[in-house]
Amino acid sequence: MSASNPHFRIGNGYDIHRLVHGRDLILGGVKFNHPDGLGLEGHSDADVLVHAITDSLLGALSLGDIGKYFPPEDPQWKGADSLRLLEKVVLLVTDRGWRIVNVDSVVIAERPKLKPHIDLMRNNLAKSLGISMQSVAVKATTNECLGPEGREEGISCHAVTLLQKQ
Repeated sequence: MSASNPHFRIGNGYDIHRLVHGRDLILGGVKFNHPDGLGLEGHSDADVLVHAITDSLLGALSLGDIGKYFPPEDPQWKGADSLRLLEKVVLLVTDRGWRIVNVDSVVIAERPKLKPHIDLMRNNLAKSLGISMQSVAVKATTNECLGPEGREEGISCHAVTLLQKQ
């Protein structure tokens, strides 16, 4: 394959959502109880982990971003399960002849503690991505009380995906 037709593509994704009262806190398809009763604000379920991974897949193939396919002004996506949206994007990727090699992600949140739930999040993501759990990394860190995550104004996530041409 030439440089214009590579065997591999890498995608980067990022998302952040505000923490608010009256919303569920869902990360990687897992519902968390925030100590202050906070959840993530957004049109869908606002799962920043899934959104960042979705954008990394789309970015790897230069297909735009999550808002192009699931615009927040479209009522059909209100309250949508982000794992189902991810599955739709996985179909876009595989229909173009690519397979997901692995996904690496990091969620930045002061609270709640995510580490006890990492394997459940990885399992949910692996199912939606159609890959083994060993190919899905989810890490959790705090921002050491710095920035919007540190002040508990929001939760963010960075994700990187590697695709291989089938």
